[in-house]
Order: sequence, then C-alpha cells, then structure tokens
Amino acid sequence: MCVNDLIVQGAEPLFFLDYYATGKLSVEDARDVVTGIAEGCRQAGCALVGGETAEMPGMYGEGDYDLAGFAVGAVERANLLDGTQAAEGDVLLGIASSGPHSNGLSLIRRVIEGAGLDYAAPCPFESGRTVGEAMLTPTKIYIAACRAALAVGGVNGFAHITGGGLVENPPRAFSPDLAARIDAAAWTLPPVFRWLAETGGIEARELARTFNCGIGMLVIAAPEAVEDITAALSDAGETVYCLGALEARAGDTPSVILENLASWSR
Repeated sequence: MCVNDLIVQGAEPLFFLDYYATGKLSVEDARDVVTGIAEGCRQAGCALVGGETAEMPGMYGEGDYDLAGFAVGAVERANLLDGTQAAEGDVLLGIASSGPHSNGLSLIRRVIEGAGLDYAAPCPFESGRTVGEAMLTPTKIYIAACRAALAVGGVNGFAHITGGGLVENPPRAFSPDLAARIDAAAWTLPPVFRWLAETGGIEARELARTFNCGIGMLVIAAPEAVEDITAALSDAGETVYCLGALEARAGDTPSVILENLASWSR
C-alpha cells in the first residue's frame, strides 16, 4: 500500500522501514512478518533498511502484534504527477486487483460473521482456499507495471484504489473541473465482491464506495498513448481494462460517474 501510494505521484520507492510491537516476541511470527515485508520490497524494487521491534507486556494479548511501516520515494520535480496533467478526453485504464487488498475489512468481517462462517471454513466462492485466505490475498504491488507505463510516455495520472473505492480515489488524480465517466460493465466483478454484495446485501454504489471492486490501480492516459501504455502494462503481467474517459464537469455533476452498475448483479 505504501509503495503504490508513492508511484501515483511518479515517485520511485527507495526504502521501507517497519515497526513491530507485541507483548512477548515470537521469533517464528516475527520471522514470517519480516519475510513478507522483504518480499514486498523485492517486488517494489526498494530496500528494507531497518525497523523497530518493541515488547510491551500487558499491552497486547497472547499471540497479538501490531504492525506499521512507511516508505520513502523520490521523483524529479519536473516529473511529479500532481493532478494538473490530466485533461478532458484522457482515457481511463484499470489494472486488475488481486482481491479486497487492505480495505473494507471491517465490513468484510461483519459479512462473514453475519453468514456464520469461520475464517478456516472452505471459501464459498473459490475452491481450494479458506475464507481467511481468500479475504487476505496480498495486495498487488503495481510498481513494475507503473514504471513500464511511465517509460513509454503519455501517463497523465495514477489513482491507487484504496479506502473510498472507485468513488473517492479517482478525483485525487485530476482537477475539480473534470469528471471520470466509468463503465462498470467494462470488466467482470470478481467473485469475492459479488459474494460480499449478495451475502451482505450491499448495494452496487456502496460496494463501489467501499471496495476496489476488481480495479486496484487507475491509469489516466493520453488518447494517443493508450495502445502503448496498455501493451506495457500487459507485458508487465497485468490485466488491463478500458474503463472510460475524463470529461468536463458541469455544475453539480459528481467527480465520478459510474454507469451500468446493474451489470454487477447479473
């Protein structure tokens, strides 16, 4: 999540530091955590330069731990993506997510509890996995793909789809006088989100406001560069969808216009 938030500004991730706090240190648990962080840094092409481990008896229950961290990146000022580059007519490309990523977990827990499921129970929408494994699929790290897109030119913005989903995140990447028109029928809603919606009685617009709904990163591309950017993203191993375009925003028009939401319930 940290490095994805850097690349949307055009910044190259440089290094990451972690903070691990627990009541009594479990070497095995800590080793698993650091191994995961190191793999994330490898995927992002940045260094794990250190961290902090704290034991605080009485603060945490047995087996519990608290994990935090931050990343630092750099970008030449001339290459900074700050929302001013996006223009009317730019094309919106969506890169597929791996699942819920790290957002909407409070609602996910409520839906699972309401369904009377245990996290170790077989996943009802994906064979061969437990509920917990499906919901905690690691967040995709988009650094390699976004670097490839930047290298071919024509990228006028990125939006990392985190908390706030497809409603609140895209406007961070363009000016207030523009609106993103997104066709929800341009991609198939992944099974995990369809199951959450049907089981939890979540309406499509609320689903889009809470989850990434299958789109983890939005790319704003100049029309003449769409083909090259799509090819670069695909060559980097990503699944890419053409979602819509930016248009002039008039009056009280929302910043994000989601069309064909009914397709998610078919």
